[in-house]
Amino acid sequence: MNVNDPPDPRLNLWATIAFFMRFQRMQHGQTGDVVARWLSRSRSSISRLESGESQLKEEEAKILDAKWHTGGLFGVLLWFARLGHDPNWNKNYLAFEERASEIRMYDGQLIPALLQTPDYTRALLLSGRPQNLDKSVDARMARQAILYKPDAPEVWVLIAETVLVPHIGGRQVMREQIAHLIRISKLPNVILRVVPNSAGANEGLDGPFKVLKVKEGEIGYLVAPNGGRLELDSEEVAGLRNRFDRIGAMALPVELSRALLEDAMEQMR
Repeated sequence: MNVNDPPDPRLNLWATIAFFMRFQRMQHGQTGDVVARWLSRSRSSISRLESGESQLKEEEAKILDAKWHTGGLFGVLLWFARLGHDPNWNKNYLAFEERASEIRMYDGQLIPALLQTPDYTRALLLSGRPQNLDKSVDARMARQAILYKPDAPEVWVLIAETVLVPHIGGRQVMREQIAHLIRISKLPNVILRVVPNSAGANEGLDGPFKVLKVKEGEIGYLVAPNGGRLELDSEEVAGLRNRFDRIGAMALPVELSRALLEDAMEQMR
């Protein structure tokens, strides 16, 4: 989709906001420059709002409702959009992941999808009774191609030591999975570090999250029950980035992390 094209408003409420923002502007015969002045934004950021690449803020919704006399339409849509999960979260996230130049991820529960072996993925997905297991495993493995492409993103990974225990697929599956982590940790574009159990509580206890850098800026992604949530608000994304940095301050250096992985692998014998 071109950044100047409106998204399908039926995709989710964020797409609905983007669609009607463009619709209202055109109905009033106004240019993006006019709206940019209202919201104290750049013209390009208005294009991203109207294409769903960025999210409207509460104060901005109030301004648009007042300027276009909508009866509070944008404020109401924004309120509901923040309540729920995006039903297309996976499709939308993968589109960003595929073209990211940097990926930062933290997980204290599972091995992140980009780093999983086929057997680990299979064992994990079996717990949810997928309709097409082989197709789901193949799709997840295909995502990992971004790690090896010529313009591969720089990937910063933080995992908790707790994800290394043999609770997914058994000891042999976990041994092979940890060996795979060690191999990936040696890729020139991957920085993998482990947060040891001795570090205690950290800011990732609420759940896994990621921060991706794309051409338009940075986006966040938070894992949630039965889905996930993309975060496009710049302040919220900055908060996730800071959270990642603070968790990283508790992690072992790269070489010590690799040594911990090697010890964990040996314990799986």
